[in-house]
Amino acid sequence: MRISVSERKEAIARATEQELASLGRRGVRMTGNAYSPIVLVKGELNQAERAGGELLGGADGTALRAALTAIGYAPEDFCALSSVCGVAEEAVVPGEALPTELFREALEALDPEAVLLLDDAAADAMREAYADALVVIEDFDTAMLRPGLVAHVLGRRVLALDGFEASLSDKREKQRMWAYIKQLPPAGAPY
Repeated sequence: MRISVSERKEAIARATEQELASLGRRGVRMTGNAYSPIVLVKGELNQAERAGGELLGGADGTALRAALTAIGYAPEDFCALSSVCGVAEEAVVPGEALPTELFREALEALDPEAVLLLDDAAADAMREAYADALVVIEDFDTAMLRPGLVAHVLGRRVLALDGFEASLSDKREKQRMWAYIKQLPPAGAPY
């Protein structure tokens, strides 16, 4: 029996939905388009986010959407992942860092071409979860995910920022963040 292309696509979509639902039940917080080519990881949640508000639902999300659109991402290319546990059905503690293996599972499920780490807590989560891949990077600063340096990690471009939300109140810091973000434009078409 042959499976049509549309049936195959539907099966893949169902499997992805099930995988994302499983992650959510285990305390992974994400918002946006799970098929986005870029994932923004946030570890230092603001008061609204800690109270259960939408991840990147404030001024930081607005600024990031504008920045990504300006460098060529489509408006729907926006996916946020928290490196902090949300409410879960299973044994994780809300408000604490996601277990390393769960963070990596979530990022692999989203499978972006680029990862933007918005703060030090997000960079710490990435360092822990991908230590095996970072150790092979020859430049020490890049391997340590120093802010402003693009690291190539298992076929993904990874860029760490050191406090995007806090930078919004300082013009020079905003300019520095913008200079960093411009290094992560969408990848070209593979054909």
